[in-house]
Amino acid sequence: MAQIFNLYSSTRHLWKRLKRSEIYAFQKRRMVEWRHSPSVVRLEHPTRIDRARSLGYRAKPGYIVVRSRVRRGGSRRPKIMGGRRPKRMAYNKLTRKKSLQWISEERAADRYPNMEVLNSYYVGEDGMYKYYEVILVDRTFPTVYRDPRMSWISEPQNRGRVYRGLTSAGYKGRGLRTGRTGSSKSRPSIRSNGRLRR
Repeated sequence: MAQIFNLYSSTRHLWKRLKRSEIYAFQKRRMVEWRHSPSVVRLEHPTRIDRARSLGYRAKPGYIVVRSRVRRGGSRRPKIMGGRRPKRMAYNKLTRKKSLQWISEERAADRYPNMEVLNSYYVGEDGMYKYYEVILVDRTFPTVYRDPRMSWISEPQNRGRVYRGLTSAGYKGRGLRTGRTGSSKSRPSIRSNGRLRR
Protein backbone atom coordinates (compact mmCIF):
# COMPACT_ATOMS: atom_id res chain seq x y z
CA MET A 1 0.00 0.00 0.00
CA ALA A 2 1.44 3.36 -1.02
CA GLN A 3 2.06 5.87 1.73
CA ILE A 4 -0.02 9.04 1.41
CA PHE A 5 1.74 12.34 2.18
CA ASN A 6 0.08 15.64 2.91
CA LEU A 7 1.87 18.98 2.37
CA TYR A 8 3.61 19.11 5.73
CA SER A 9 4.78 15.51 5.79
CA SER A 10 6.06 15.65 2.21
CA THR A 11 7.98 18.87 2.98
CA ARG A 12 9.45 17.22 6.08
CA HIS A 13 10.40 14.17 4.04
CA LEU A 14 12.29 16.32 1.49
CA TRP A 15 14.22 18.23 4.15
CA LYS A 16 15.20 15.04 5.99
CA ARG A 17 16.91 13.78 2.82
CA LEU A 18 17.93 17.11 1.33
CA LYS A 19 20.97 16.01 -0.71
CA ARG A 20 18.99 13.19 -2.33
CA SER A 21 15.81 15.18 -2.92
CA GLU A 22 14.72 17.09 -6.01
CA ILE A 23 14.93 20.46 -4.21
CA TYR A 24 18.70 20.19 -3.59
CA ALA A 25 19.69 21.97 -6.82
CA PHE A 26 17.23 24.75 -6.02
CA GLN A 27 18.61 24.98 -2.47
CA LYS A 28 22.17 25.44 -3.80
CA ARG A 29 21.05 28.30 -6.04
CA ARG A 30 19.23 29.81 -3.12
CA MET A 31 22.41 29.76 -1.01
CA VAL A 32 24.10 32.06 -3.57
CA GLU A 33 21.27 34.57 -3.26
CA TRP A 34 21.24 34.38 0.53
CA ARG A 35 24.98 35.06 0.80
CA HIS A 36 24.58 38.36 -1.09
CA SER A 37 21.52 39.43 0.89
CA PRO A 38 21.60 41.33 4.24
CA SER A 39 22.33 39.41 7.43
CA VAL A 40 18.75 39.73 8.77
CA VAL A 41 15.91 39.60 6.22
CA ARG A 42 12.18 39.57 6.84
CA LEU A 43 10.33 36.92 4.80
CA GLU A 44 6.85 36.72 3.35
CA HIS A 45 6.52 32.99 4.06
CA PRO A 46 8.59 30.41 5.95
CA THR A 47 10.99 28.30 3.90
CA ARG A 48 10.07 25.18 5.89
CA ILE A 49 6.35 25.51 6.56
CA ASP A 50 6.17 22.19 8.41
CA ARG A 51 8.92 23.14 10.87
CA ALA A 52 7.58 26.65 11.40
CA ARG A 53 4.07 25.40 12.15
CA SER A 54 5.35 22.79 14.60
CA LEU A 55 7.29 25.51 16.47
CA GLY A 56 4.30 27.82 16.89
CA TYR A 57 4.13 29.94 13.72
CA ARG A 58 0.67 30.94 12.51
CA ALA A 59 -0.09 32.82 9.28
CA LYS A 60 -1.93 35.70 10.93
CA PRO A 61 -1.11 39.26 12.02
CA GLY A 62 1.35 39.54 14.88
CA TYR A 63 3.68 36.78 13.60
CA ILE A 64 6.66 37.31 11.33
CA VAL A 65 9.53 35.12 10.09
CA VAL A 66 13.07 36.46 9.73
CA ARG A 67 16.09 34.76 8.15
CA SER A 68 19.25 35.39 10.14
CA ARG A 69 22.76 34.35 9.20
CA VAL A 70 25.81 33.75 11.41
CA ARG A 71 29.41 33.18 10.42
CA ARG A 72 30.42 29.55 10.81
CA GLY A 73 33.32 28.26 12.87
CA GLY A 74 34.72 28.94 16.30
CA SER A 75 35.92 32.17 17.84
CA ARG A 76 39.35 33.48 17.04
CA ARG A 77 40.95 36.23 19.10
CA PRO A 78 43.73 38.59 18.05
CA LYS A 79 47.22 37.32 18.75
CA ILE A 80 48.55 38.32 22.15
CA MET A 81 51.48 40.69 21.77
CA GLY A 82 53.38 39.88 24.92
CA GLY A 83 55.27 37.20 26.79
CA ARG A 84 53.21 34.03 27.03
CA ARG A 85 54.09 30.40 26.77
CA PRO A 86 52.23 28.60 23.97
CA LYS A 87 49.73 26.95 26.33
CA ARG A 88 48.54 30.36 27.52
CA MET A 89 48.30 32.07 24.15
CA ALA A 90 44.67 30.99 23.66
CA TYR A 91 43.72 32.72 20.45
CA ASN A 92 42.94 29.63 18.39
CA LYS A 93 40.46 26.74 18.71
CA LEU A 94 38.16 28.63 21.08
CA THR A 95 34.65 27.28 21.50
CA ARG A 96 31.78 29.74 21.75
CA LYS A 97 29.71 29.69 24.93
CA LYS A 98 26.55 30.20 22.85
CA SER A 99 25.39 28.16 19.90
CA LEU A 100 25.17 29.79 16.48
CA GLN A 101 21.40 29.33 16.56
CA TRP A 102 21.15 31.24 19.84
CA ILE A 103 23.31 34.06 18.40
CA SER A 104 21.10 34.26 15.30
CA GLU A 105 18.00 34.57 17.51
CA GLU A 106 19.56 37.45 19.44
CA ARG A 107 20.50 39.28 16.24
CA ALA A 108 16.93 38.97 14.96
CA ALA A 109 15.62 40.29 18.29
CA ASP A 110 18.01 43.25 18.06
CA ARG A 111 16.59 44.14 14.64
CA TYR A 112 12.96 43.92 15.85
CA PRO A 113 12.98 45.21 19.46
CA ASN A 114 9.18 45.36 19.77
CA MET A 115 8.83 41.60 19.19
CA GLU A 116 9.69 38.48 21.15
CA VAL A 117 11.50 35.44 19.77
CA LEU A 118 9.26 32.40 19.85
CA ASN A 119 11.59 29.82 18.29
CA SER A 120 13.92 29.18 15.36
CA TYR A 121 15.00 26.41 12.99
CA TYR A 122 17.84 25.59 10.59
CA VAL A 123 17.42 26.29 6.87
CA GLY A 124 20.88 25.86 5.35
CA GLU A 125 24.58 26.55 5.34
CA ASP A 126 27.38 27.24 2.89
CA GLY A 127 31.15 27.52 3.31
CA MET A 128 30.94 30.78 5.25
CA TYR A 129 27.55 31.13 6.95
CA LYS A 130 24.78 29.20 8.70
CA TYR A 131 21.21 30.32 8.11
CA TYR A 132 18.33 30.11 10.56
CA GLU A 133 14.76 31.31 10.35
CA VAL A 134 13.50 32.96 13.52
CA ILE A 135 9.80 33.20 14.44
CA LEU A 136 8.98 36.52 16.11
CA VAL A 137 5.74 37.48 17.84
CA ASP A 138 4.40 40.96 18.62
CA ARG A 139 3.34 40.66 22.26
CA THR A 140 1.09 43.75 22.11
CA PHE A 141 -0.94 42.64 19.09
CA PRO A 142 -4.62 41.80 19.85
CA THR A 143 -4.54 38.47 17.99
CA VAL A 144 -1.62 37.42 20.21
CA TYR A 145 -2.62 38.47 23.72
CA ARG A 146 -6.24 37.36 23.19
CA ASP A 147 -5.19 33.92 21.99
CA PRO A 148 -5.38 31.51 24.97
CA ARG A 149 -2.50 29.42 23.56
CA MET A 150 -0.18 32.39 22.99
CA SER A 151 -1.14 35.00 25.59
CA TRP A 152 1.65 33.78 27.92
CA ILE A 153 4.23 35.63 25.80
CA SER A 154 2.54 38.97 26.63
CA GLU A 155 3.25 38.58 30.35
CA PRO A 156 6.05 40.75 31.75
CA GLN A 157 8.26 37.86 32.88
CA ASN A 158 8.66 36.77 29.23
CA ARG A 159 10.04 40.08 28.03
CA GLY A 160 13.49 39.69 26.49
CA ARG A 161 13.35 35.92 26.81
CA VAL A 162 15.96 35.28 24.10
CA TYR A 163 18.62 37.26 26.00
CA ARG A 164 18.03 35.19 29.13
CA GLY A 165 18.27 31.81 27.42
CA LEU A 166 14.57 30.95 27.63
CA THR A 167 14.14 29.81 24.02
CA SER A 168 14.71 26.23 22.96
CA ALA A 169 18.24 26.97 21.70
CA GLY A 170 18.97 28.82 24.93
CA TYR A 171 17.78 25.92 27.06
CA LYS A 172 20.04 23.55 25.15
CA GLY A 173 23.04 25.84 25.49
CA ARG A 174 22.49 26.12 29.26
CA GLY A 175 22.42 22.34 29.65
CA LEU A 176 18.76 22.13 30.69
CA ARG A 177 17.61 19.49 28.21
CA THR A 178 18.38 16.59 30.57
CA GLY A 179 15.38 17.07 32.85
CA ARG A 180 15.81 16.90 36.61
CA THR A 181 18.61 14.38 36.87
CA GLY A 182 22.08 15.44 35.82
CA SER A 183 21.40 19.17 35.62
CA SER A 184 21.67 20.21 39.27
CA LYS A 185 24.77 22.32 38.52
CA SER A 186 23.03 24.02 35.57
CA ARG A 187 19.88 25.21 37.33
CA PRO A 188 18.86 27.96 37.50
CA SER A 189 22.02 29.22 35.79
CA ILE A 190 25.74 28.59 35.55
CA ARG A 191 26.53 31.89 37.25
CA SER A 192 24.31 31.20 40.27
CA ASN A 193 26.16 27.94 40.89
CA GLY A 194 29.44 29.84 41.17
CA ARG A 195 31.14 28.29 38.18
CA LEU A 196 32.08 29.15 34.63
CA ARG A 197 31.98 26.60 31.82
CA ARG A 198 35.38 26.17 30.16
